[in-house]
Amino acid sequence: MSRAQLALNVDDLQEAVTFYTKLFGTEPAKLKPGYANFAIAEPPLKLVLLENPGKGGTINHLGVEVESSEKVHSEIARLTGEGLFTDEEIGTTCCFATQDKVWVTGPAGEKWEVYTVLADSETFGSSPQHLDDPAAAEGGACCGTAAAATEEKPEAAAATSCC
Repeated sequence: MSRAQLALNVDDLQEAVTFYTKLFGTEPAKLKPGYANFAIAEPPLKLVLLENPGKGGTINHLGVEVESSEKVHSEIARLTGEGLFTDEEIGTTCCFATQDKVWVTGPAGEKWEVYTVLADSETFGSSPQHLDDPAAAEGGACCGTAAAATEEKPEAAAATSCC
């Protein structure tokens, strides 16, 4: 099963969780400090909320969740064959999960990932910054806030990317 992913920056995580719980009629599948995700059955959507004060209401990144590592690797081959630069992260920990993923950048600079979740993790993650994300340069991180990154590795907060 594949489903689209929409990762949104929110100013207040609890307020956003309350709103999206009501909107989609389901509780978050995962709720951690500064982070929530909803696995919505109808419409098939993975909604990720990243507390990032001052950036609320903006897209953090987009994605497609796929069912297996094999599918991620086939997408790497397909996207490379289409002439799109891919940035691969295999076995990375990000957004409280171990994942295999590939990133591509759209024509307006939007970040897309194709990923599969291999296992849950108790840590947010601390992958190297690969995406030239303006938010990261400002002290944020691709997936969440600088505060979330500093919980795991304070010295890497400005250079963290994931999800």
